[in-house]
Amino acid sequence: MKRRRINKRALSFRVASHRGKFITFEGLDGCGKSTQLEKLATALSRDGLKVVATREPGGTETGEKIRKVLLDSATAGLSPQAELALMFASRAQHIREIIEPALAEGKIVLCDRFTDSTEAYQGGGRKLGSKAVLDLHRILCGDLWPDLTILMDSDVAHSVERARRRNRTKVAEGSDDHEGRFERENRAFFGRVRNTYLAIAERERQRVALVDARGTVEATHSKIRNLVWKKLKLTTRSA
Repeated sequence: MKRRRINKRALSFRVASHRGKFITFEGLDGCGKSTQLEKLATALSRDGLKVVATREPGGTETGEKIRKVLLDSATAGLSPQAELALMFASRAQHIREIIEPALAEGKIVLCDRFTDSTEAYQGGGRKLGSKAVLDLHRILCGDLWPDLTILMDSDVAHSVERARRRNRTKVAEGSDDHEGRFERENRAFFGRVRNTYLAIAERERQRVALVDARGTVEATHSKIRNLVWKKLKLTTRSA
């Protein structure tokens, strides 16, 4: 019986064409990233798309343990270099365990923060520089980058105060999922973070979409939804 030859090149193309999309949300603490990610996940799911929503640091059992160390105000003495290393330890595990498998299955991965956050907070805020961050990303993350990054730009003072109010509420409720270490930083720190984010958006114009997050939740969601549907070339839109 004659064996049929498999066109490996065509097979490879078909597999690649079913790969999912990786979308990240970035911005200052308190800008509304988590809310907008949840609203987008709901809209995409309503259109019948398979969505995985996750976050950084965290996303995996190991990552969530690292998150507690990184964000807990009790670890205020953590050095910037140790902070950077822990961020990437969490991210490497997150990519291997959650992000890559989901993309391979054709799902849309929505992630609250990724390497851009590390460049902004540790590279800019902690003054470690962008090169160290980008070098570690290439080595530890296989140079995986999002298909689309939604950078929510907001006023520094307003965002930080909103984040601090949220954090105080969590502490009062007894939650251990708060971000005390970063929210205690001064305005100059967050100014450096925002400036680094804007520099990333300028450098990565094909990937990063800058969205003014100063409007209402619904107005911001509408902007983000339109961006994503255009990027994914979707023909139906959820309200």
